Formats: sequence, structure tokens, C-alpha cells
Amino acid sequence: MTRSADPGRPRTGPAVAALSLGTLLNPLNSSMIAVALVSLQREFAVDVTTVTWVITSFYLASAAGQPLMGRLADRFGPRRLFLFGMVVVALACALTPLSSSFVGVCIGRVALAVGTATAFPSAIAMLRPLAASSGVGTPRLLGRIQIANTSGAAIGPVLGGALVTFLGWQSIFWINVPLAVVTFIGVWLFAPRDAVRERTPFSRTLAESDIPGILLFIATLTSLLVFLLDVHPRPLWWLLPVCAVAAGLFVWRELRTSHPFLDLRLLAANRRLLMVYLCFAIFNVVYYSAFFGLPQYLQTHGGYSAGVAGLLMFPLAAVTIVVTPLAARAIESIGLRPTLITGAVALVIGAGLLAFGAATTAPWAVLLLTAALGIPYCVVSIGMNQALYSSARPEDSGVAAGIFQTSRYVGAIVATTVLGLLFSGGTTASSWLTAVGVATALAVVHLALLVFVRPRGGREARTAG
Repeated sequence: MTRSADPGRPRTGPAVAALSLGTLLNPLNSSMIAVALVSLQREFAVDVTTVTWVITSFYLASAAGQPLMGRLADRFGPRRLFLFGMVVVALACALTPLSSSFVGVCIGRVALAVGTATAFPSAIAMLRPLAASSGVGTPRLLGRIQIANTSGAAIGPVLGGALVTFLGWQSIFWINVPLAVVTFIGVWLFAPRDAVRERTPFSRTLAESDIPGILLFIATLTSLLVFLLDVHPRPLWWLLPVCAVAAGLFVWRELRTSHPFLDLRLLAANRRLLMVYLCFAIFNVVYYSAFFGLPQYLQTHGGYSAGVAGLLMFPLAAVTIVVTPLAARAIESIGLRPTLITGAVALVIGAGLLAFGAATTAPWAVLLLTAALGIPYCVVSIGMNQALYSSARPEDSGVAAGIFQTSRYVGAIVATTVLGLLFSGGTTASSWLTAVGVATALAVVHLALLVFVRPRGGREARTAG
């Protein structure tokens, strides 16, 4: 039946393309900023520890926003929420470059995080109707979205480096405006229509959004981050009991409320899903330690400009684009578990190879290191996405995807915090070796944990949903 005869029937190709572009915006903006840190530090006269808040604020907002957006997608409809998010992105990115203060830039990054946080859980929720209408398996549709997701993070330093070099740091915001507009139009025209939902009063929606839980979650993370970032030179010891109390109240709240921000009961009842989240968080600590640390190291220690540092990260993007489809096929042919373990082994090797950066920052060496990182990044990312999709119940797909993204952001927050601590005394070969040592050790932990993770294999993944 043609679209004109059935206007509600989605066209899979254009719909997936629009959803992919929308989900690309969050990882793209999380990585573009890596090559702009030095420029922002000089522009606003802030130190290396302070400038990391432009990353941390984005991830705090994303970590809190993803599960909430997943719940809102399940309640109001994923298509409707996706469109709303693109409007927020366009407005935030049009206004933030006009800010004259570093605080204003951080606020703009928070708004950008909230807008882009709507995309991934909404896209995951729309996969099932797309697969049902087209006959294309959900792993393949997920693979297409994941290619955009991984590629977005990978090409971020390249695109960001070019934008910062020729147009200034403001351009990494402006570039999002046309992307958000194109995405809005594509989703409006081609994404599956939302099912009819019960109308609920705003007061009920607000009550069921668990605002106290969100605030306690943010208070826990923020107090811990401020303590860690200020360990040198004078620790703020009073923040530790604040963090402990906030964390305790958060757990107490989430176990008592009927509509928790993070469904701790869901995690406790689904060990496979819990291990997926844990492994994915550790993986992202490793990955973002390299992803944010290497551009800073190349610019401050190697003497490269932002544009050249971004270009040196290009092999990561190229390898990701090539290997991600192969990883999706590997999941279907040999199974999810062997694919994940292969990616974890490659992660250990890639993290260890970063130590060569302390000996030389010659372009050929950096190109090889970034290429080596591309393989585990795309293999583990798409494997973990499929493990999530296979492990979560269909009715929990939105909130499960939101929590999954939260684990990504927690990993990224930990990575930026560790880098802020290690680089506070200067970005030197010694501090780089220490960062590489921490990342490699965590990569080994990630591999060991995967031995105990039993996500559904390729056959089950193909039939799930």
C-alpha cells in the first residue's frame, strides 16, 4: 500500500535516516567540545579544572534527562517528544553563542543536553512499529541507528576542529541549528505516528516525573564531582557527607515511590540488564578518557592546533563507519556474546597502545592509535545496544534506553573528572601515562565482567521484538 493510501504507514528508509540524524546530535556534541576546551579556556580565562564543567554540565543534564525522557516518550508518545527535543536544540544552539560568560555557555550546554536527550529513547521506542510495518529485523534497524550514533561521536573532533579553527568555538553550537531543523522535518514527515494515549493532567504528569528523585540524583553526582575536582589543592571534606546523605535519600525515595526516576526494582529484578548498564558505564570511562584526554594532550603537550588535533582523530571515525556494519552482521551470524568479548579484548589492546603517546606524538603514531580505538568503540557500542534491546521488556523500552544512556554519561563524567585531576598539574607525558594506566586497568575489568554477562545471543536478538 502506498503512503498516499495509508498516510500513517511509516517509510522505513527516510524514517530511520531522520531518527539517526537526531540520535547523532548528542554524541556529536559530546565529542565536538573535546577540541574546543583549550579555546574556551583562553576565551573565558578559566583553568583546566573549571573548563571541564562545560563537559560535565552536559553529561549531568543528559544523565538526569535520559530516563525522564524515556518515561515521557512512553507516556506522551516518542514522535511527539522527539519533535519537541529538536525545537529545544535549535533554540539553545542559536542563543548560546551570544553568551559573554562561561556560566552562560554551561547553561546553553545543559539546554542542548535536555533537547538531545529526547532522541535516543524516542528512537528506540519507535523501532518496534517500524520493524513491524517494514518486515526489517530490529537488529538491522538498530544497527543503522547505531552507525549514526557511533559515527557522530567519532567525527565530532574532526568537525569540531575545523569549526573552531575557522569559525571559532561559537560555531560548534550554530552547526546544530540546521541539523535540528532537518531532523524535525524528517521525523514529522516519515516517523510512525504515536498511538492514541490517555490524556493526563499536567499535575499528575509532574507528580509522576519524580522531581525529588531527579534532584537527589543530581545532588549526589554534583557533590561528588565538586569534591573530586577540588581535591587539589584543598579538599572540601564536607561534601562527602552531603553526597552520602543525598545518595541514601535517593535510594530511599526510588524504592518507595511508585514512579521512580531510576527504577531500582527493575534493575534488581533483571540481573542481565543491570550488568549491561555496569559494563557499558565502565566501557565509557575507558573510551572517554582517551576521547577527551588525547585532544587535550595533543594540543598542550604536542603543540597541535585544534584543527590538526581533530584531523588526527579522523581514523576513529573512518574505522567506526566501516566496522559498525560488520559488527552488526557478526551479531547476527556468530552471536552477541562472542562479538562483545572480541570488542572487549580489542578495548584492552587499544587502551594499552595509548601509552605510546608518551614516547611520541608524531602524526603517524597518533593516527594508528586513534584507528585502534575505533574497532572496540563501534563493536562494544552496538553489542551493548543489542544486549539492552534484548534484555529489556518491550513495555520498558523507553525508560530502559534512558537508563542505558545515563550509564554512558556517568562513565563520561567519571572520565572527565579523572582527567581533570590528573591534568591539574599539567598535561605532561607522565600524567598521560597515568591516565592510560587507569584506562587500561578499567578495560581489563570490563573484559572480566563480560564473562559473567549472559545477554541473549544472535538468534534470540533477531527474534526479540
